[in-house]
Amino acid sequence: MEKLKEYFEHTKGVGVLATADSKGKVDAAVYSRPHFLEEGTMAFIMRDRLTHHNLQSNPSATFLFIEEGGVSKGRRLFLQKVREENNPELIQKIKRRKYNEGNDDPVFLVYFSLEKELPLLGDTF
Repeated sequence: MEKLKEYFEHTKGVGVLATADSKGKVDAAVYSRPHFLEEGTMAFIMRDRLTHHNLQSNPSATFLFIEEGGVSKGRRLFLQKVREENNPELIQKIKRRKYNEGNDDPVFLVYFSLEKELPLLGDTF
């Protein structure tokens, strides 16, 4: 996991987090790089919208990361939600960008375990 943390600290790009609800209806949303907090887990900050809603009934997700400057380099991370928390102090401490000031929607820190990692293209490294 340390190599993956280092990769995301030094690589710019665009990320997409894909989830599905309990009936298999899929959603994909643009997300920034994951936060690496506890040993063996990573987390995303999310508002209570469709992605968060889907994770309440289906804990599986995929994060697709496309490196800046190309369409063939990046990573696919297959994730499993392990827990979430509403901890405004921790979220404030780790966030990389400002969230809409004046927006009172709850914000969650959602933790995942990494089930599998693949390159952006192909199925082996």
